[in-house]
Amino acid sequence: MADSARAAKLAQRIKVIVAEGLRRRVKDPRVEGVTVTDARVTNDLQHATVYYTVLGDDTAQADAKVGLEKARGVLRQEVGKNVTVRLTPTLEFVADEIPVNAGHLEDLIRTAKARDAEVAAIAQGATFAGDADPYKKDDDGAEADDDGAQTQEK
Repeated sequence: MADSARAAKLAQRIKVIVAEGLRRRVKDPRVEGVTVTDARVTNDLQHATVYYTVLGDDTAQADAKVGLEKARGVLRQEVGKNVTVRLTPTLEFVADEIPVNAGHLEDLIRTAKARDAEVAAIAQGATFAGDADPYKKDDDGAEADDDGAQTQEK
């Protein structure tokens, strides 16, 4: 069983090898817009998950998924040539959800800013419901506590 630091190093190496392999060896036009974003390797170094994004619409993403599945053997062969592990890990390709999540977060931030602007507009002409200074003070400037004891104001 390998340690997680070695698995992380191997994952970064696999990420680079797969990206280079897509650029150099795979001639499928369906994978031209693919960007490898991350790779994860299990601690036993047997399985690698490669995360990718695709520029384009849903059909381009579906085509890229098919193209990557078709090129899996060539890319695994490239990984086997370029890493020094006893067994070449199997490759699994997963579409990265980071762009979708980032878009969702941007929508939430935009909504929060709009609500903040509404609250600021409402508060612009607002006045206090009671006194401007709700803390009761004696004539000598000391605040009165709930138990009646007086404290000196600083």
